[in-house]
Amino acid sequence: MINKPSETVLMFLFFAFLSMKMLVAQNNTTIPVNVGVILNLDVGFDKVWLSCINLSLTDFYAVHGGQYKTRLVLTTRNSKQDVVGAAAAGLDLIKNVEVKAILGPPTSMQADFVIDIGVKARVPIISFSASSPSLSSLRNPYFFQATQNDATQVKAISSIVKAFGWREAVPVYVDNEFGAGIVPFLIDALQAVDARVPYRSAIFPTATDNEIGEELYKLMAMQTRVFIVHMSTTLGSRLFLIADKIGMMSPGYVWIITDGLADFLSLTNSSVIDSMQGVLGVRPYVPKTKEVIGFKTQLKRTFIQNNPDTVDADLNVYDLWAYDATTALAMAIEKAGTSNLSFQKLNVSSNSTDLETFGVSRFGPNLFQALSETNFKGLSGNFSFVNGQLKPSPYQIINVNGDGARGIGFWTEENGLIRKLNTLINSTTSIYSTSNSSLAPIIWPGEATSIPKGWEIPTKGQRLRIGVPAKNGFTEFLKVTKDASTNSSNVEGYCIDVFEAVVKLLPYALPFDYFPHEISDDKTYDDLIYQVYLGNYDAVVADSTIRLNRSYYVDFTLPYTESGVSMIVPVKDDKNKNAWVFLKPLTWNLWVACFCFFVFIGFVVWVLEHRINEDFRGPPMYQVGTSFWFSFSIMVFAHRERVVSNLARIVIVVWCFVVLILTQSYTASLTSLLTVQKLQPTVTDVNELIKSGAYVGYHEGSFTMGILKRLGFDKSKLIPFGTVEEWDALFTKGSGNGGIAAAFNEVPYTKLFLAKYCSKYTTVEPRFKTDGFGFVFPKGSPLVSDVSRAILGVTEGETMKKIEEKWLGKEASCPDPSTLISSNSLGVESFWGLFLITGGVSFLALLVFSVVFIYEQWDVITSPDFRSLRQRAVALFWNFYNRDLSSHSMIGNQVNDQLVQVNAAVVCEPRRSVYSTTSQQDGVSSENGDQNLNDQQPPQEAASDIEFAVQNHETPRASQNNARLDDTIQNPP
Repeated sequence: MINKPSETVLMFLFFAFLSMKMLVAQNNTTIPVNVGVILNLDVGFDKVWLSCINLSLTDFYAVHGGQYKTRLVLTTRNSKQDVVGAAAAGLDLIKNVEVKAILGPPTSMQADFVIDIGVKARVPIISFSASSPSLSSLRNPYFFQATQNDATQVKAISSIVKAFGWREAVPVYVDNEFGAGIVPFLIDALQAVDARVPYRSAIFPTATDNEIGEELYKLMAMQTRVFIVHMSTTLGSRLFLIADKIGMMSPGYVWIITDGLADFLSLTNSSVIDSMQGVLGVRPYVPKTKEVIGFKTQLKRTFIQNNPDTVDADLNVYDLWAYDATTALAMAIEKAGTSNLSFQKLNVSSNSTDLETFGVSRFGPNLFQALSETNFKGLSGNFSFVNGQLKPSPYQIINVNGDGARGIGFWTEENGLIRKLNTLINSTTSIYSTSNSSLAPIIWPGEATSIPKGWEIPTKGQRLRIGVPAKNGFTEFLKVTKDASTNSSNVEGYCIDVFEAVVKLLPYALPFDYFPHEISDDKTYDDLIYQVYLGNYDAVVADSTIRLNRSYYVDFTLPYTESGVSMIVPVKDDKNKNAWVFLKPLTWNLWVACFCFFVFIGFVVWVLEHRINEDFRGPPMYQVGTSFWFSFSIMVFAHRERVVSNLARIVIVVWCFVVLILTQSYTASLTSLLTVQKLQPTVTDVNELIKSGAYVGYHEGSFTMGILKRLGFDKSKLIPFGTVEEWDALFTKGSGNGGIAAAFNEVPYTKLFLAKYCSKYTTVEPRFKTDGFGFVFPKGSPLVSDVSRAILGVTEGETMKKIEEKWLGKEASCPDPSTLISSNSLGVESFWGLFLITGGVSFLALLVFSVVFIYEQWDVITSPDFRSLRQRAVALFWNFYNRDLSSHSMIGNQVNDQLVQVNAAVVCEPRRSVYSTTSQQDGVSSENGDQNLNDQQPPQEAASDIEFAVQNHETPRASQNNARLDDTIQNPP
């Protein structure tokens, strides 16, 4: 009997044996797939990459060996750092080994040849180090660039250039496929951030130290101090050693290296690192994950121990890309399947070359599709191809300092420059930054901490050659005099003082010399400025106007004077001496408005007063005349009629205030018209000059002649002048006597002319826009921004005022010509507020009166005695037109009148009744006017009635009056 433990052990051994047998059987069923590797095995870097490739396959099949049927079988070829050797290796691998894919070759020049062979044979070429943009897979469909394309890093470099405001940069590159391939993309990226490339420095790969030194001395003699280096580690190391030796690693210089150098700094010896202090660089960023750290340890254990001098302790990103590219190829081959692994042979003649005798891979299209769809997380990050190119990853910006490189920030295609990548994890916004504040502090060459301006005047270079115009007129702006004893030129004037004040504000020395340039009608300012474009002058300091056509050839600074071209004409005295001058103080619309308001106010006062005021009673025409007389007499405050209504008094108070303002304004304007001198221009329209064929003047040598020609002036009608005195003399002669009727000149010259002759001439429209005077520099000159900034410092301070007083004189005491010819007539727009208030108060008074009147007459409106609406309207009209006998003013008038009549009746005719003398009231005949004296009251009774009426504010015999009114309404006349 077998005990149970022994039985268990035997069973375990049995199953283990079966598993081993099955594993061996499975291994025997794997399908080998030939893959070629082309590297420069004479170089230490390439040996490391070969170790990374082998290590990648070992790790991959250790994890996926039980699941994958395919196995990559590597066949390695040494290109021996030669383009032809790489092409021969590729041809041999495809023709003789029939590889299904090739890893490599390492350089862009070698890859360019091998790719063409791979495309013809449909064999994918996967390079993890050839980064030239010219190897684009859009041109070579079977090429997979498993490295960052150089066209991506130029965007990071241009962002750095823009962040620090550098306007020029010079690329320094190796003159081969690797170096030249990046230059067009670099120039485009720099131009996109307004930085120009004045020079391209190409250095041969086999250049000697003397040749490199000669090229660097050439760069040293230039103004540009920003250099972008793109070359291999070997050549780049020699370049920086020589640059440091000749003094080009001192303060003021800026060096930026691409990833071709930045990725291998850890492999560079200490002497080269010491010569590169302060250099900036960009390189693809790979986070140091635990997988990367583990791979580094594993690589050391398997390779570095046997080759201690080959590689330093730090890995670079190309090692990781070699590892991930091999993994991607293994995954793609498995996905593509195992069918059609053979090559299709082509029918060729017996005398065909080797380039024509290899076949075409049937497996290629499937493998191409599988590689295009590969996507996994590798050691270098997310690994996938987009149109045959590796998906871009962030770039790290480094600063060489101390013993190595120090990270100062990052660049991403979505966010630009950023300090830390982890700040983007929780960010919901995508703001592209090109600010240098997004980077950590930088130590520049020469241990400088201040940002280099990117250019400077070379100490060994020539002084700036500045052209100045030599002319006769307007010497206040610029004057050139010749010293006969020394045969030298003395330059002075307004423009010179402004320029020299600007130079003093620059943060650096700017040595220069003036060179006079003759100006005449044949040699204009355009010719002088064009000399800067030709390179004969480095700048022009003159009274040169900023113009569009000139800006195509040169750059201007900001203007330092006023702008514009104006038309100047003589003036004539136009005092108002005609008989109708009294109408000119007010415009016609204000006269009409005043008349309308006088009529309106008269109407309002009549409406408010005629029922209760005897001064506004009488026949209709008398009432109209009285109302208008009252309204118009207020204008001179000569009205005599009394006003008893409170509403009318309010209206009159407001109207009196308005009339006071109007009369005072009229008086002041009329006084100005009769006493102040009125200078009117003799010509006010350019078309008038053209139609009449008048002669016009222009400044000799200026661009104003072109403006006059475009306006339609005939060239024969244009007369140049060179000085202020010539200008005045031409005006004095007149257009018909060899002179001019008008002149066109720029505003600074015009102000100088009018300061001397302001009583004789003035400016009129039109005024043509220009940008004033500016200093001229070559296109793209870095001096433009600094000088423009200094111009602002001069113009905003007291310096400019002192310069103007020195050369142009103090501000003239003559009045502004525009005020001399302006109109003094007053319009409605000056008084519309007063008219609005008056109209509002008047309408409000009419509204209150209407409401009160309707309220008092409500019994008439609602009376059942009226049979039609017409009768009610007639009754209201007569009540409105007649006196309001219940008003306190009318009661007082009637009482006074009747007392006078009673006294007269008692004294003179005691027998007659008072009512016999008052038998008619308000134009209505009394029906009892002929009744007998027996029916009338005696004088004593009448007097008692009047006394009673006075005490009770009632009209005597009110009942009789009401009876008469009713009868009138029922039987209207």
